[in-house]
Amino acid sequence: MKTKPKKNRPTRRLQHPSNKKGPDRHYQEGERLQKVLARGGVASRREIERWIEEGRLFVNGRKARLGERLQEGDKLQLNGRVLRWEKFAVQPTRVLCYYKPVGEVVTRRDPEGRPVIFTQLPKLSPGRWIAVGRLDINTQGLILVTNNGELANRLMHPSREIEREYAVRVLGKVDETILKNLTEGVLLDDGEARFDRVEFSGGEGTNRWYRVVVKEGRNRLVRRLWESQGITVSRLLRIRYGPVPLPEKLRAHTYYELDHKELRQLLEFAGLPAEKSGRDSEPALRTASARRTTKKDERNACSGNTTICR
Repeated sequence: MKTKPKKNRPTRRLQHPSNKKGPDRHYQEGERLQKVLARGGVASRREIERWIEEGRLFVNGRKARLGERLQEGDKLQLNGRVLRWEKFAVQPTRVLCYYKPVGEVVTRRDPEGRPVIFTQLPKLSPGRWIAVGRLDINTQGLILVTNNGELANRLMHPSREIEREYAVRVLGKVDETILKNLTEGVLLDDGEARFDRVEFSGGEGTNRWYRVVVKEGRNRLVRRLWESQGITVSRLLRIRYGPVPLPEKLRAHTYYELDHKELRQLLEFAGLPAEKSGRDSEPALRTASARRTTKKDERNACSGNTTICR
């Protein structure tokens, strides 16, 4: 019985992902869209994923998809507006401790023409500085700023309940009943709130200093808690955010940059991997020495002997 000769079929070549055409290529190369935008401080990864599902993000004129990666030359749009995502390129994380004085606002542009904190910071190229939370115009002290949007989002997210510590000078008689109310919880216009800790720090008569700790960033929360008990806050200074204290000798309008060791500890605190730094052997950019603010500093501040409560 004769068998039919086998026909030589052409060998099928496997195509490298980089040679593919069309949108599938965006799943093989580049960096994930949500990671790029989170690093740039646009929003958290989870929120960006929600935007993708809602069809608000477009890559090269078509709706972005979960898992999509951005490549050089891609055009990205959010709600019809072009996003210059290239400036969010990977770069070493930097964190500054900035001393915000009374009268400055934590925004990039103020319609009323008031001074803003970002004009006091060194220029970044590429990238931009992102403030970790805010302080109202009448509050002074520590503001963390970073070029890492993901780090900023983790430090601000309410679910993490990160401690914010303040030195507060109050006017009025504070008794044990008031302190008990403030630590057990009082009802404000936007819900119940309380101090996690309240410690007497110094002062005499009706002018007394306290150190208080809260774990959320609601607007004017510290002031409103004291006001709920009929107590007026005459000075308010943030002295710590999470594990980062306000450097003792830092003056208003100046900043201190975390060195590599301090930065590694902060990244670990936020649940992010440590980064390799080319500046390990170099000193961090400083404008003042870093030391924790002590109770003695706060008492001196009350009499005007230091720059803490100028």
